[in-house]
Amino acid sequence: MEKLEASILGTVFRNEENGYSVVHVQAGRREHTVVGNLPELNPGEQAVFSGEWVEHKAYGPQFKCTGCEILMPTTLLGIERYLGGGSVRGLGPATAHLIVEHFGEETLTVLAEHPDRLTEISGIGSKRAAMIAESFASQQGERQAIIYLQSYGIPPALAIRIAHAYGVNTREIVQQNPYRLCDDLEGVGFRTADRIGIALGFPPDGDSRIRSALLYLLQEAAEGSGHCYLPEDILLRQGTGLLQVSGEKCSNVLTRLLLCRDLTAEMDGEDTVRRIYLTDFYQAEKEVTRRIRELMASVQAGSWPHAGRAISRFEREHHIQFSPRQREAIVQALENGVFVITGGPGTGKTTIINCILSLLSEEHEPLLCAPTGRAAKRMTEATGENAMTIHRLLEYNGEARTFSRNRDNPLEADCIIADEASMIDLSLMRSLLRAISSGSRLLLVGDADQLPSVGAGNVLGDILESGTVPCVRLTDIYRQSEQSRIVLNAHLINRGEMPLLNEKGTDFFFERKPLLREAAASVVALVRDRLPKYLHYDPRRASSLAMRNIQVLAPGRKGECGVNNLNLLLQEALNPPSRQKPELTWGENIFRVGDKVIQTRNNYDLIWRKKTADGLEDGTGIFNGDIGFITMVDPGEHLLSVTFEDDREVLYSSGDLEDLSLAYCLSVHKSQGSEFPAVVMPVTGGPPMLLTRNLFYTALTRARTLVVLVGTEEVIRAMVENDHITRRYTTLSQRLKGG
Repeated sequence: MEKLEASILGTVFRNEENGYSVVHVQAGRREHTVVGNLPELNPGEQAVFSGEWVEHKAYGPQFKCTGCEILMPTTLLGIERYLGGGSVRGLGPATAHLIVEHFGEETLTVLAEHPDRLTEISGIGSKRAAMIAESFASQQGERQAIIYLQSYGIPPALAIRIAHAYGVNTREIVQQNPYRLCDDLEGVGFRTADRIGIALGFPPDGDSRIRSALLYLLQEAAEGSGHCYLPEDILLRQGTGLLQVSGEKCSNVLTRLLLCRDLTAEMDGEDTVRRIYLTDFYQAEKEVTRRIRELMASVQAGSWPHAGRAISRFEREHHIQFSPRQREAIVQALENGVFVITGGPGTGKTTIINCILSLLSEEHEPLLCAPTGRAAKRMTEATGENAMTIHRLLEYNGEARTFSRNRDNPLEADCIIADEASMIDLSLMRSLLRAISSGSRLLLVGDADQLPSVGAGNVLGDILESGTVPCVRLTDIYRQSEQSRIVLNAHLINRGEMPLLNEKGTDFFFERKPLLREAAASVVALVRDRLPKYLHYDPRRASSLAMRNIQVLAPGRKGECGVNNLNLLLQEALNPPSRQKPELTWGENIFRVGDKVIQTRNNYDLIWRKKTADGLEDGTGIFNGDIGFITMVDPGEHLLSVTFEDDREVLYSSGDLEDLSLAYCLSVHKSQGSEFPAVVMPVTGGPPMLLTRNLFYTALTRARTLVVLVGTEEVIRAMVENDHITRRYTTLSQRLKGG
C-alpha cells in the first residue's frame, strides 16, 4: 500500500451520505486527484492518504484512497486557509485572517482549549465565539471518530455514517457498547460490531454480545431464508456455534430478551420446542390471520345470484367457453371476502380475471395490484386496466417509511385483485390487509409452485395449506396454449417429468454444451447474434432489442455460467465501451450509458420523476427487482440516471450505486414476477440445494414466446428429479386453522 502526504487545495465532489469525495491536493510542486470515502477536508489542511495509484480512462492518474490521517495545518497560511474555508460556522476569510494575525501559531490551541479568548478580536462577541468553538470542536470530534473507527477495520463509508449518527460522542458510545450499533444504524450487522467489540476486549460471553448475536441470527433467518421464527434449539445451537460460548449462557440471555419483549416465544402444537420470533413477525402473522378471517366473514354468500348468466354473456362476447372449474373460480371470487386462484401457465388465470373485471365493472370499483413494477405492467397489458405496485397502491411515503393507506385511511374499492401473490411476503401482506375495508373482496392470484417470496413468510403457500380460505386450483391447459412447448414443458417439469427437447417448429430449444466455457460462449452468441436473427430483429437495432427482449437467467451467481461472469461477458458483447458512451466504475461494476441494470435492494428514499399525460409526476421509492436502462453517466460527479421500465427516471449518486447491478443476466430468484419474450438459461450444474425443480419451473414460466437451455441433459434431469423444497419456519397456516 502506498502513502501520499499532501495539502488540500479543494473538494471537487462530495457525497455527504457516505463521504465519497474527489479531492484536489498538492504534494510538493505537483497537484493530484484523490478519490475515496473521506472525512470532510478543507483547504490548507495536510493529510496522509493510504491507497494506490490508478489510471482513470477519462481523468488520467488518480490516487484511490482506502485510509486517511488528517494532519492539522502548521503554517500560518495553512491555518488561515483552513479556518476561512467555510467549514467552521461563524468564520469567513476576513475573520480568519484577523484571528491568525492576532494569535499566530497558537491559533488552533486557542480554538480548542481557550475559545473564550476569541472575544479579543474586534467584532467577535461571546455568542459568536461560542458558536465558532462549538463548530470547531464538532468537526474535530467527528474526524477523530472516523479515524478511530477505521482503525478497527470499519470501511470508510460506514465509519462516516456512524460518526454522523453519534457525532463527538462516537468514541465514548462505541467503547461503552459497540453492539448498540446494530440497533441504532440500519446496515450495521453483528459481525461489524463484533469486530470492534473483540478488538476493545469485550468478553466473548458478555450479555451485550450474545444479545446482539441472537437478534442477528433471527434477522438473517428472515432475510436470507424467509423464516418467521426459529425453533429454540436451532437458535441456541447457531448462537453457541457463532459465539463459541456455552448453551447455558445463550439460554440465559434469550430468557432476558423474552422478558423484555425484544423477542416473542410460543410453544409449537406438540408442546415440545418453543418457537422464537422477532416480535414484529409474530404480531404480523397474528394480524394477517385476524384480518383474513374478518374479511371472509364480512361478505355474505349468495350476493351474486345472476353470476351464471353474466359469465355466459361474457363467453358469447369473447367467443370462449370456460371449464366448470373456471366458472366455479369466477363465481367464488365474486361471492367470497377472500379467495385464491392458483395455477400454472396457460391455465386461464388472466382470462378469469378479465371476466371478473367485466362483471364487477357494472356496479363495483375494483383495484389491481402486483408486488413488482414488471408484474403490475404485465397485469395492465393483460387486462387493459390500470394496475399498480402494492407499494404505490398503498401510497408509500418514502420519507416517513409508512403507507398512507391503512386502517384509518382504507382503499376505496369493492374488490382488490393482487397478481403474482406467491411473491407477497408477510409484512407486505399485513400492510395490504390493513388497507382493505370490511365488506371488500380480496382476490389473490398466483402460482403456488413457483419460488416463494424473497422476504420472510410463505403467505400464498400457507393460505392454501391451511384449507380454510376458499380457493380453486387450475390444472387444465387452455386450448390456445396447447401448441406452446413452454407451457407443456413447465407442467411436465412440475410433475417430475423430463421436458420435450428440440422438437421441430416449437418454442423450446436445447443446446448441448458440456464444457462450462463453451456454454458461456454459446449463451453470449445466442443473445448477441443467433436469436436476433431467428426473431427477425432489425440489424440496426439488434443489440437494443436483444437487451430488452432476451433475458438470460442463471441458477446461481458464481462460476463461468453464473450471474456475475455472464453479466460481464454480455455487457462486453451487447454494450461495449466507446468514446460516445460515458462510464463510471463503482466497486467491481462498470456502468456505462445503455447498460441494463437492476435495483437489488428496496430504497425508499430514492426520488423518481415520470412523464404522464397530465405532466410530471414525482415520487419516492425504487424497489428490489426493478429493471431499467442507464441513460446518462457523469463520471466527474459520480452520477448516473436510470429510466425504469415503467418510465420512472431516477438520478443515482455514488451513495446509491451499491444497490445497482448489471441485469443482462439475472438470478432466477430476481426474475420472479417478471415475464420476458425470450429466456436463455444455462443448465450446467451446481449445488443440489440450488438446482431444484421449483427453481427450474419458475425460470421457464418467465418466458412468453421462446426458451433456450444451454448445457447437458444430465443437469436438466437432475433438476427435474430434485423436488427438495427448503422448509420455511412459518405458522400462518396453523393460525388460520385455529391452532
